[in-house]
Order: sequence, then structure tokens, then C-alpha cells
Amino acid sequence: MPELPDKTTQFIDWYLAVVEAAELTDKRYPVKGLNVWTPYGMAARRNFDRVLVREIEATGSRAVEFPTLIPETEFAKEKEHIKGFDAQVYWVTKGGATDLDTKLVLRPTSETAMYPIFALWVRSHRDLPLNVYQIVNVFRYETKTTRPFLRDREIHFFEEHTCQANEAHATERVLSNRAAFAKMARAFALPYLAIRRPEWDKFPGAYYSIGLDVPMGEARTLQIGTVHHYRENFSRPYGIQFEDADGSQRFVHQTTFGISARLLGAVVAFHGDPRGAVFPTELAPYEVVVIPIPSTESGDAPDRLAGEVADRLTRHGRRVRLDRGEERPGAKYYHWELAGAPLRLEVGRREAEQRAVHAVDRLGRKETLPLDGLEHRVDERLAEFDRALAERARVTFADAFSVAVRLEDLAGSTKVRVVSWCGREECGHRIEQAIDGSLLGTPEDPLPFATPEIGPCIGCGTIEGARWAIAARPL
Repeated sequence: MPELPDKTTQFIDWYLAVVEAAELTDKRYPVKGLNVWTPYGMAARRNFDRVLVREIEATGSRAVEFPTLIPETEFAKEKEHIKGFDAQVYWVTKGGATDLDTKLVLRPTSETAMYPIFALWVRSHRDLPLNVYQIVNVFRYETKTTRPFLRDREIHFFEEHTCQANEAHATERVLSNRAAFAKMARAFALPYLAIRRPEWDKFPGAYYSIGLDVPMGEARTLQIGTVHHYRENFSRPYGIQFEDADGSQRFVHQTTFGISARLLGAVVAFHGDPRGAVFPTELAPYEVVVIPIPSTESGDAPDRLAGEVADRLTRHGRRVRLDRGEERPGAKYYHWELAGAPLRLEVGRREAEQRAVHAVDRLGRKETLPLDGLEHRVDERLAEFDRALAERARVTFADAFSVAVRLEDLAGSTKVRVVSWCGREECGHRIEQAIDGSLLGTPEDPLPFATPEIGPCIGCGTIEGARWAIAARPL
């Protein structure tokens, strides 16, 4: 079997090789940055969406779906927004052979599609809060090198948009979104930091933006989600206002919460190892793979027992793949390890005689499980696998950061750097230049290691206003 590139020294090559060999996507579609969702990748995406929907609907949010095309007249209403996206949009200028009177934009994000309708839906304080979400494709003309899931031009996208009565309620919704994301990330065993972006790097039109970031080695980070507080920056140009209980007219305060398939790519990139992908149970297309091992001495006994095991676990509610392919057992082991299946159950002559299975989880731990009470034993093995994966991730996460006390410490860093920053933009840019990356902002979450007493800003040397900030090279 071909070896994968080394993850530590050839990360991007390793990542692309795993995504392709695990058959998560097919990038041979003849439009750059538009990829095909394969059956295996689509199964992972459905599990991904299921977790997102479960956690956001637990907060009271409801599903909607808005059109893909946005009139230029609506797109242009929020000047800061179009300034941020006008270089990335796809324009539709013809309908058949007819020139359109109004150009249309393929949705890059949905503020300008939704908010004219929100102005019709929200008329009274009784209509609030309005918390709705959709899972759709968005289109952005990405000019950098495209990579499946991490940077595409057609993006599988979850977005919640809300209208609140005032700033305090909008702040509560931001906190609710962050709590929902924490549960999503926990389901994927994926540690992250919530980082408030500096003013020059916030979402166009936002009052403030919080990025949700994962370290990816070699001082790199990947943004896997965002939460934005808009205040009235969109409600005023779109006329989203309501009659309050006292009869006054007020503009709503708004928030958004966005997650793309980049989070799926982050799971592959963060948990993966020299043997390939590693999927947590909730995300895995197949939680259990059952492999019969035929032999001339045992006849079809292993195959029959493997079929029985697969049927029992399927009825128990597990996602199971019975691999009866013609490949040799070793080739099957290699494939399902590369594809990240959490638990492999092997059934050979000895297992058929003992009425048992040989269990191997994706972290390499092995055990013989008797068929008596197998369903319960598999539940336990998968739960223990998820706990072990989460602990491994926690250690990797904590090891990805270190404190830098001088600008010179940033050059050539292999760690995501925690730095003292005074909050001034000019110092932020000095830090960015020194690390050849970005000052991501100030962490909203506790740092994953004990920090020393904060010192002066490494950009200017002043202690006034000093706070911890994160500097990295975004992936």
C-alpha cells in the first residue's frame, strides 16, 4: 500500500492525500474550487449537519431556506458589507439570451438576501426574538489556492441569523451560540479557542466578530466558525424595525453564527495521523466496520457470523459496514484505518469457533469481545474511544501554544504564539509582520495552559491596556 506524506513536515500534501484516498470528495469536477461530495463524504456531511441542527434547535432556532440569487439593489444597501465581499462574488447578468435588468449575485452569505424579508416578518415586539438558520451552499470567488473543505468556491454552509429587541438580548444570543458551538465541538472531540477579532479583521458590517479557531501545527490556525454581533448596522439600511410595548419604533439588534464544511476538514486535519483520518463516533460515516476473514478450514462460518454481528449492531442503531469485498484482510484493515472508522470487528476461524469478535479501535487498542451482550460492549468501546480521542486532542491542543515576550521570538515560530498586546492597531500590525501572519485577537476562552504574569506590549513596550492576544499564520 502507498505511504501517506509525513503530516508534520508535509501537512498540506498529507491532508490532500487523506481526503482523496479516504474518498471524502472528488476534486476532478471541471470548475476550480467546486468539488463533488462522494457517498462516503456525503455520509460524514449528513452526520455533521445532524449535530449542528440538534444543538442549534435546542436553543430555539428554526429552519428556513432563502433563494440563492440576490438582486444587486439589495446587495448594495449595506455599503460596508458589499465592500467586504464585492471582490469575491459571482455575478449573473443573463437569463437565457436576455440581459437582466438587475444583476444578480450568487449568495456569498445571506444577510442581503434575508434582511429585506426580515423587515416584513418583524413588525411588533411580539415577533421577537427571531432566530432562524439555514444550511445552504454559498459561493465565493476564492483567489487563493483552493483545498477541499478548507478553501472552496462553493461552500457547504450553516448560518443562523437573528433579530433581537436590544443590544443586551443580542449579546445573550452571542453567548447562546457560543454555548451551542461548544457542544458541537465536543461531539467532534475538537478543542478550539473563541477569539475576538481586532477591528481591522472583523466581518464587514459587524460591531464585533468572534472567530472560533483550531491550531494546525507549525504556528498555523484554522478558523472553523464565527459569531457576529451587528447592533443596528444591518437593520437600519434594511428597515428592520418594530413597535415596542410602549408604542415607540425601534430598530432590531442582530447576530449571526456561521459554520462551514471547513469544520469537517478541521476534524480530518486535527485528529488525523500517519495512517490517515480519525473520525469521532458522531461524525463517522460508519461507526463499526465488520470484516469476515475466510479460510479453507472454516468454510463460510466467519462470513455467516460477521453477517449476524452486522445485523445485530444495525438493529441496535449503529452505522455498520459489512465489508465482504474481495480484497485481502490486510488491505481492508489499511483502507478502514485510512478512512477513519472508529471500530473494526474482525471475524476469522478462531472467532467463529469462540462465538466472539476481535475488536480494534482506530487508536490501535485491541480486545476480544464475546457475542453475549455484544451491543452493550460495542457501545462501551465506542464511548471509550471517543474519550481517548478527546484526551489525545486536549494534549495536542495545549502543546500547540506558547508565550512570546519579544517580537524577535515570533520569526520562525512552530507554535501558535500568545503575546501581550496593548490593543492599538499599529502594534497589532507589527506583531503580524513579525510572525508573517495575523494577530487573531484576544481570547474569550481560558488559555489551555498556565500563563505568566502579563508583561508590556511586545509591539511598543507599554503596559497600559495590555491583554493576551493570539498571533498565528492562518491556514
